Amino acid sequence: MSEAKEVKVSFTAKVMAAARAIETQRPDALFIDPFAEQLAGADAIQAAIPRLEEYEKRGRPFSSVRTRFFDDFLMNCSHDVRQVVLLGAGMDTRAFRLNWKAGTHIYEIDHSDVLHYKESVLAGIHPHCTRHSICADLKESRWSQLLLEQGYQSSEPSIWLLEGFLYYLNSTEVHNLLTKLKNMTILGSWFGTDVINSVVLNGPDEWAKYWQSSCDHPESFLANYGWKATAIQPGEKGASFGRFTYQFPDRSVPETQHIFFVTAYRQD
Repeated sequence: MSEAKEVKVSFTAKVMAAARAIETQRPDALFIDPFAEQLAGADAIQAAIPRLEEYEKRGRPFSSVRTRFFDDFLMNCSHDVRQVVLLGAGMDTRAFRLNWKAGTHIYEIDHSDVLHYKESVLAGIHPHCTRHSICADLKESRWSQLLLEQGYQSSEPSIWLLEGFLYYLNSTEVHNLLTKLKNMTILGSWFGTDVINSVVLNGPDEWAKYWQSSCDHPESFLANYGWKATAIQPGEKGASFGRFTYQFPDRSVPETQHIFFVTAYRQD
């Protein structure tokens, strides 16, 4: 990897890479990301260590479990699908670290500062797919046209991943985005995201000041946009990986915190 150019990028984006770098060093790592350490930088890694250690003690290593969950989702769904769209891609390195089938195209969409920084760090590293970097604001409409211009085929099945993203949009922006996705996908497409319920949105977490929307019933909500969804809470079977030992309350318990990993299939 080359030395990164002086490109400004948010510290928050680097902290997400730091979490993957720290996970990679664990003897029981849920995944290996050989690029995360340089993307994060030493300052972000040092800042992330105390918080991640505390989450681990509580049995809530959320970022590591989420990464592994959606790694598996992408690999399981990509056998017969050759175009993957990462909305709000950030420091995601899946184009470089996962073993994609021949002919796979990955479209990463995010702000220019994030993508330019990532590319300056990873210059000379070849992805395991055909990677397309699209600089755009996902709150605006032009991103979809840019995606089509880069070769995305709306007549072919696709996989969409919105990891750690939807709750930073307000309800109108979420509706507009999901309507756009519905118009750009066909039967046989897949969708993955994580969402928080209204109790988490309005809770005491220090990150809550950045969150703008929630979803209490992911299955019925996504059905409005043509998706047949399945929602699982981290810590439940299929979303614990032997590490997330904290148990969220059952979904039937009202006014309690719920976080969901959601996967969905285009049903109409």
